[in-house]
Order: sequence, then structure tokens, then C-alpha cells
Amino acid sequence: MTLRRVPIRQAGNRANLFMGGDRELVMSSILLAATLIFATQDWLAAFIGAGIWVGSLAALRRMAKSDPWLRQVYMRSLKYPQAYYPARATPFRANTGRQGKRYEQGKRKK
Repeated sequence: MTLRRVPIRQAGNRANLFMGGDRELVMSSILLAATLIFATQDWLAAFIGAGIWVGSLAALRRMAKSDPWLRQVYMRSLKYPQAYYPARATPFRANTGRQGKRYEQGKRKK
């Protein structure tokens, strides 16, 4: 009996981008610029708001080109209680004396 092959479609695996940047960040930058423009109703504020939007859009596009999931990964990292998690393949590995002491010390903090 052979295994059935199921193709993974690219459309179901793509990042949710809007205008080339992260969807939520781009829309919030549009909202921020529009609020500045319409709240002040001044030509100078209109130029500054447009400049802020163009600059933020360029930065967000660059960020999404580098890593489309950057915002989601950052938001998830904020939930972790420790600032640093050392790389370990398994908690059951044989530690050297110094490594074992570090592992036990981290365990006692909880």
C-alpha cells in the first residue's frame, strides 16, 4: 500500500499582507495618519501625515519582506515568562557538572 500524497497549496500557507506589509500594522498606520490629517485640518499636518504614512508603509513593507510573521512571533514572545531559554535537545540529556548545576538552579526559581 502506497502513501497518499496531499499537496499543500500556497494560498493556504501565505501571510496575510495588505499593501505589501502586515495587515494590522498597515491599517493602523493609515488610521494614525488620517487622524492627524482630519483632526488638525491644516495643510502642514496633511503633509506631515502623508509623510508619516509613506515612511511607515515603506518600513512595514521592508519588515514583511524580511519576515512576514514578525509581528506574530514578537507578540507570542511577549507571553513567555523568561527572557532567555537555553537550547536543549531534551530535559533527559546527560549534563556535565556545570550544565547540570545551571539546570537545577533554573528549576529552583519556580
